[in-house]
Amino acid sequence: MITADTRVIALIGDPVGHSVSPAMHDAAFKALGLNYIYLAFRVPVAGLAQAIEGIRGLGLAGANVTIPHKTAVLPLLDSVNSQANRIGAVNTIMNQNGRLIGYNTDASGFLAALKGGSFEPEGKKAVVLGAGGVARAAVFALGDAGASVAIVNRTAAAARKLAGETGSSVFEMTENGFHAALEGVSLVVNATSVGMSPDDGSTPLPATFLRPGMTVIDTVYRPRRTRLLAEAEAAGCTVVGGLEMLVEQGALAFELWTGIPAPRQVMRQAAAEALLP
Repeated sequence: MITADTRVIALIGDPVGHSVSPAMHDAAFKALGLNYIYLAFRVPVAGLAQAIEGIRGLGLAGANVTIPHKTAVLPLLDSVNSQANRIGAVNTIMNQNGRLIGYNTDASGFLAALKGGSFEPEGKKAVVLGAGGVARAAVFALGDAGASVAIVNRTAAAARKLAGETGSSVFEMTENGFHAALEGVSLVVNATSVGMSPDDGSTPLPATFLRPGMTVIDTVYRPRRTRLLAEAEAAGCTVVGGLEMLVEQGALAFELWTGIPAPRQVMRQAAAEALLP
């Protein structure tokens, strides 16, 4: 039962209607008997600053931040932890007595999902498709874990800042760019929204570039089986779906807000059920 004492966690982004995070987190709160509720709010770019002040003014316990606000939110917070500041993207906010602190659980959640798929990045070559907030987390996480990283983006110029910060190479999303970037690669990461429902007939990478022995992780989780993952599996690749990263980053955020170990299996089941047609 929702009361005046119920702690509220917000999801702010645009769009948010596709998100299964409310179902995932509410199931976790219920399983542990916590008086929390998780609500999604569509916040356009022009309303971001007001939404952040709303977290403080209404006394919300915290928030998740998603596309397109993960980078723009940084200067609106009172402080940002060192990892999130280095990555340049925040996906989790804690409200500590009116002081809003930003964190990034995407990077650690991404690595946990990879390791759950039996992929160890150290000494491997990885290609990250995209240069936005999720891509930034993946590139930093992979570099810190000992992988060499190539960034492939629609325009190389948009990725050069990230490449300069991480020592990564940059290629454009062209046939020649894919050929050069994917030579000898062990891991491909889709950190774009290409393939997300309702555009689930699209893929960011032509199937001709997929080879047996590669690991392919798609950060898109709706649909659970994207075209990229289906074609990668058919090509003999090991695949990791976006649901795994969603659960892992969500569990880390849950633990920041509550101080309690997250019930990952409950969260995974609730998210999977929310993704059913």
